[in-house]
Amino acid sequence: MSLGATNAGIDVQLAVECDPHAAKTYRHNQPLARMFDSDIRNITRDHLVQWRDLSRELIVFAGPPCQGFSWSNSRTRNPQNPDNWLFQEALRIIRILNPSWIVIENVRGVVDTADGMFRHRLKQSLSRQYLLVEKILNAQFFGVPQNRSRYFLVGNRCGTKYDFPDPISKVAPTVSDAIQDLPSLKNGAAKSWKPYASTAPSRYASSLRSNLSGCHNNIVTKNASYILKRYSHIPQGGNWQDIPPELMTNYKDSSRCHTGVYHRLSLNEPSIVIGNFRKNMLIHPTDDRGLSVREAARLQSFPDQYEFTGSLGFQQQQVGNAVPPLLAEAVFSSIIKVQP
Repeated sequence: MSLGATNAGIDVQLAVECDPHAAKTYRHNQPLARMFDSDIRNITRDHLVQWRDLSRELIVFAGPPCQGFSWSNSRTRNPQNPDNWLFQEALRIIRILNPSWIVIENVRGVVDTADGMFRHRLKQSLSRQYLLVEKILNAQFFGVPQNRSRYFLVGNRCGTKYDFPDPISKVAPTVSDAIQDLPSLKNGAAKSWKPYASTAPSRYASSLRSNLSGCHNNIVTKNASYILKRYSHIPQGGNWQDIPPELMTNYKDSSRCHTGVYHRLSLNEPSIVIGNFRKNMLIHPTDDRGLSVREAARLQSFPDQYEFTGSLGFQQQQVGNAVPPLLAEAVFSSIIKVQP
């Protein structure tokens, strides 16, 4: 979200991030923003008031933890999950700072979790002061090579009529457009920086490369040989259902796997959701291996100069949890256009 806001022309000054690995990546890539690297519940009025510049228009944007709202995580899609209530901390900070604009995003599952209770409470708490508009936006219609939908709630206390951005295209970039120029890698590849394998195959790839000669984060999970054997049976667009049953005997009931498990990406289509791509065993379109961190970052629309830090697992988590920067940029740019 911060990268999209910055690219839209917003001066991002303060970030809150309790995960130390994500905080380190944030500092590495956006060193000008102040970082509160602790649990958001520890941030006080004194922390915020001394920073608040009353001479400038302010936007507060937030992405409360979304795992409890995800359709793929039905076990914790309920009011008993304490993380599902952390949106109240965003509301607390909004009350303290009284910003002109607010932007809150989440997975689309927040709309109907607990019969819409969380969404209703969020809107109810803000509607007294803010003119609110909500919409589910799909990243693939905003230049991102991924079929990824996110819920956005935008509000302002200026009384300004706001409309979400129109899609920029009906045809999204494909997986091929996004990753074909990246280095050739093997299962378990561990060298981060590598030169590009070819010239940029598309305008999309060229825009993410800038003038670099190569990129970091070309690292891949090392899967066991029996996993690689499963991969070999899956065509582009296929999933675990293409694996012979005798190779899935360690699953108590493999029929309960969802469609994103052992999914091989299709070169000529946008990617499916880049979530927990290691756990889901998301497969490279032509190689029998998982995605590299950089390939996943390309499919999320991160520029190649954005470098992820930490161990492989933490890098994968950071990429999978992110809002696609191009989607965030479209939302913030549409706010800039109507800002009085």
